[in-house]
This record gives sequence, structure tokens and C-alpha cells, in this order.
Amino acid sequence: MIIVTGGAGFIGSNLVHALNDTGHDDILIVDDLTDARKHLNLSGARFTDYMDKDELPSRFASLGKVDAVFHQGACAVTTEQDGRYMMRVNYTYSRDLLHQCLGTKVPFIYASSAAVYGHGSTPFTEAPAHEKPLNVYGFSKLTFDQHVRALLAKAESPVTGLRYFNVYGPRENHKGDMASVIFKMVDAHARGEPLKLFSGSERFRRDFIHVDDIAAVNLHFLRRPLSGIYNCGTGVARSFRDLGEAVQGQLPGATIKEIEMPPSLERQYQKFTCSDNSRLLATGYNAQFLSLEAGVAKYVAKLTQPN
Repeated sequence: MIIVTGGAGFIGSNLVHALNDTGHDDILIVDDLTDARKHLNLSGARFTDYMDKDELPSRFASLGKVDAVFHQGACAVTTEQDGRYMMRVNYTYSRDLLHQCLGTKVPFIYASSAAVYGHGSTPFTEAPAHEKPLNVYGFSKLTFDQHVRALLAKAESPVTGLRYFNVYGPRENHKGDMASVIFKMVDAHARGEPLKLFSGSERFRRDFIHVDDIAAVNLHFLRRPLSGIYNCGTGVARSFRDLGEAVQGQLPGATIKEIEMPPSLERQYQKFTCSDNSRLLATGYNAQFLSLEAGVAKYVAKLTQPN
């Protein structure tokens, strides 16, 4: 059995579908369905069981044979200001679940984040000197990374952290304000509104990665369990202006309107990210990442197809 926490969420549900595509059906979905809309992300997916997230740590030992744990569940609201809540969900829960796996030789593959790097004034490499998160979300992810680093040398089972950069793609309809710019632009166009970008977006550059590539990297470490923390981006930084124009090119008649960035957001806004994939590539990962244009076209086609 494979466990996927956050299995009804954005990245988790895409991972479940990718596991199905590679012949894995014995999957335990772990999530919190307080937001019932998330169940739609699992439409057509094959899995054998579901468990609320609060049950898993105490019941893990009684589950029987577990082949791998993909820990994708988290509070991903980067603007969340309740630090105690953020640390309880992203750090304490992750720590407790990890310690259930240690010593079992069950691979533990978890979602970290490029938010640990902050403003990006130093290279985006997996080293403490370059890690300066701007918000408590990034801090919660970095704190768990630090905990993992402290025990890797003596861990009996593989523990793999993947630092996701700017992920976009299908199955994010439930995310509200945290949905990707692409989703918001397509939604605006459907309402007859212009596509909105922050002023100066040609200067804001991010490493945008399609969720299919995220799933592929996760499956790579299922096939080849290795301990360590690895960046997970395309290795190419593109501007939000590039992104907006790529979306505009897929939507006939779409126009772009620039708006001012709220001051509250600007203080914790990453204006540049670019993954250094040296460590990932050294593990033997050699699949080609989708280009921004190809990924946007694929996603917009999915968003605009008739139901």
C-alpha cells in the first residue's frame, strides 16, 4: 500500500492519478475534507481507502505493509499569519508522521518548498547559507527540513524532501486566493474581464513548473529511494509577463491589465526564483521538463474544455 497525505489536494491528487497511470491502485488517501470540493480532484482515480489526516499518526503502526509514504499534506496558504497553526500543521504533524516511518525502511517522500529561500539574493542551492524564508509558511517548511537533516545520517529508511518551486496545473479549483495566476486569468477571461498582472511583472521572474513534472519527480524517488533534500523546479526563470502573454495567446480576445501590488504582499513576495537542479540531476533524473509555453497551453486547454 502507498499512502498519499493531502491526497485530495492539488499536488496530492495529481500524484494519485500519476500513480494510477503507472499501475499503482492500492493507495490510502489521507486528507481533511472540511472543504468538500476537494473530492472532485479524485474523480476517476483508483484507491482502496480513505482516512482523515488526524487519524494517521496514531494508526500508522496498524496499517500493515506500507510500501511508501508521499507526504503532500500541508497548510499552503503562504499569507497565513497564525504561526502556531502553521507550525502545528506543517512541522509537528510532519515530524510525528516521519517518526512513525523511521526504522521501517518505508520511503518517506515529502513536499518542501522554494519558499525557504526567500528573496533569492543567493543561489537557490540546498544549503543552509541560502535559506532565509520571508514568511511563516517558508519557516515551517525549513524547520522540518532542518529536522530531517539532523537525523538523515542515522535514519534506517529513505527520507526525501522535494523543494517545489511555482507549481501550476489542473485540480486546483478549490484553492481560492492560493490558486495559480493561470487559473485566475482563465477565470477572469470567462467572466469577460481582462487578465490581471502586477505592475512591473516583466521584472518578477519565477521558476514555473507543471504539476505533471512534480509528479514525475516524486515517482522517480519511488523507483529509486534516496535520502536527501532536492530542488524541484525546471531550472529556468521566466517573468510573470511571459506567463501572462502565454495565457493570453491561448484565449482569443484576451487583454492584459496591470494592477498595483498590495503593500502587505510586497513585503513577503519572492520576486525571483530559479531552481538549481544539480543535486536532482545527479540522482539520475533525466526527463525533460515542460516549457512554460507548452505547460500553459496544456493547462489552459484543460481549463477551457467543455465539462
